[in-house]
Amino acid sequence: MDQTNDTRAFEFVLVGLSGSWKTTIFLIFTFSLLYLSIILGNLLIVFLVTTDSHLQSPMYFLLANLSLIDVGLSSTTVPKMISDLLKERKVISFHSCMTQACFIHIMGGGEMVLLIAMAFDRYTAICKPLQYLRIMSPKICILFVVTSWVTGVVHALAQFSFVINLPFCGPNKVDSFCCDFPRIVQLACADGDRFELVVAANSGFISMGTFFLLFISYVFILITVWKRSSGDLSKAFVTLSAHITVVVLFFTPCMFIYVWPFPTSSIDKYLFIVDFAITPALNPVIYTLRNKDIMVAIKRLCKVTGYYKYH
Repeated sequence: MDQTNDTRAFEFVLVGLSGSWKTTIFLIFTFSLLYLSIILGNLLIVFLVTTDSHLQSPMYFLLANLSLIDVGLSSTTVPKMISDLLKERKVISFHSCMTQACFIHIMGGGEMVLLIAMAFDRYTAICKPLQYLRIMSPKICILFVVTSWVTGVVHALAQFSFVINLPFCGPNKVDSFCCDFPRIVQLACADGDRFELVVAANSGFISMGTFFLLFISYVFILITVWKRSSGDLSKAFVTLSAHITVVVLFFTPCMFIYVWPFPTSSIDKYLFIVDFAITPALNPVIYTLRNKDIMVAIKRLCKVTGYYKYH
């Protein structure tokens, strides 16, 4: 019990991103701009899907939920990272560190399930168009969203319940700008390699499992389109291009961080930037520029706001 109390009172020092004053100013400006674009871009998609009757379809319902998760994932890490750039000593309490790590894995696990749901939606739309509305019913869409959150919570709590009971009595420097379970486990006063393997296996399994399911869905789609269009796959690639781009951007860092962890390298904190700042900022752009319905919805919104502005 005393050991647990000591552990809970422990503080971690985040090494984060450091450099000259000019570099710090550049990083603050860059990440602030990225975070602003994340909030505005993703909330714009949520607003359009919620208010525009032309976007009331399963695909856009799932996209809106993906945007909400992107906002949550970025808000868990980026504001803290920006504020730490202004501090000489970047400290986070044990409780805050555990909370941040939990939210990262809740959002990350939920996003993986949503990407599977979106892939299934595209598979149904392309391979079974006549049954699309029956298969992708409102109940199924809500079930996908609920499953994504439940999966994220279970995934995070499975690691949290393991890490929270570890003894922390030695080094307290985390070579990252945020808390993540694999990095925290390295600081435990115990058999670090064995514990790292357990934590990495948890995240690595869900990452590899999700990526494998996505890969299988793409194969089925491409084979179906190839058979129906006499070898012409251009339609399928156009339809899937936005989703494949988002999947590659999201899963590439996850593969390096969790499937092949680098316990002695700081490369993961730069890969985290891709998942927490760059990908959530690019997702609205990718789905907007490659989606005619959303572009039309934006034009309708501009016309409506312009009308009320001048009347």
